[in-house]
Amino acid sequence: MTKAIKILGLIGRAVDYSYSPLIHNTACALLGIPYYYTIFNIAEENLIPDALRGAKALGIAGFNVTIPYKKNVVPFLDEISPDATSIKAVNTIVIENGKLIGHNTDISGFASPLLPYKERITGNPVCIFGGGGAALAAIEAFRRFFTPKEIFLIVRDPKKACDMLHETGYEETLPITIVQSDDLDKIRECRVIVNATPIGTKGRDDKGINTIIPLDQELIHHGQIVYDMVYNPLDTPLLQAAEHAGATTISGIEMLISQAERSFTLWTGMLMPVTAVRTALLKEIQQ
Repeated sequence: MTKAIKILGLIGRAVDYSYSPLIHNTACALLGIPYYYTIFNIAEENLIPDALRGAKALGIAGFNVTIPYKKNVVPFLDEISPDATSIKAVNTIVIENGKLIGHNTDISGFASPLLPYKERITGNPVCIFGGGGAALAAIEAFRRFFTPKEIFLIVRDPKKACDMLHETGYEETLPITIVQSDDLDKIRECRVIVNATPIGTKGRDDKGINTIIPLDQELIHHGQIVYDMVYNPLDTPLLQAAEHAGATTISGIEMLISQAERSFTLWTGMLMPVTAVRTALLKEIQQ
């Protein structure tokens, strides 16, 4: 009670469901270091500048950033890393010597659980549902680690997706095709299907998996890898359907832990005790 505690947190909107506090507070407790991680729900985009200025003034050590603010925070940072620059989206902020420094650990965090399947992915088409910061992290990870034949970006708003790709330069440097979300036949030929939207998250008021992939069209099949970035619940409706169809499945919990491990080191300079953290996380989920 007499030690000064360094505060870490998650910036997002309505993200009380997040397991990030459990992950980082477990790691800090195991290592005996004076950090505490909490959640900062920010209701509106226009409050982001005030929140970041306040964090700097209060001496907060750093943040994760999640939906919908990964791109919104960028103009208000003092520096951004090459990873964050590549997709103009930030998921980790370190506050050091009065400077807000943005990083992106989503890229390597996304790639980590896919690396065992690299030979299956390289040279084959893949598809990504979503047009936000998470989708950009997946695109960059595929570009950097896997070299797919083509990336189909499946979105509701093609104009917005076009602008996003133009902003990052991907439209000229990568084989990306924008596909409207009501034209999904190309999914059948994709080796990897990624959900980079929040659809399927516990407590969301949406129509669930059928908002992503109509199950009656048998678009998912054996030989594919279905990767859902949603991590709460652990076994999402999309992953359940993929498993039933014989596809390999990857839960968003894998990306969550991988990106958290990298964020933790940026803040503390220490390695996260990943095995013990994973055990604590899975125990909490099972309960």
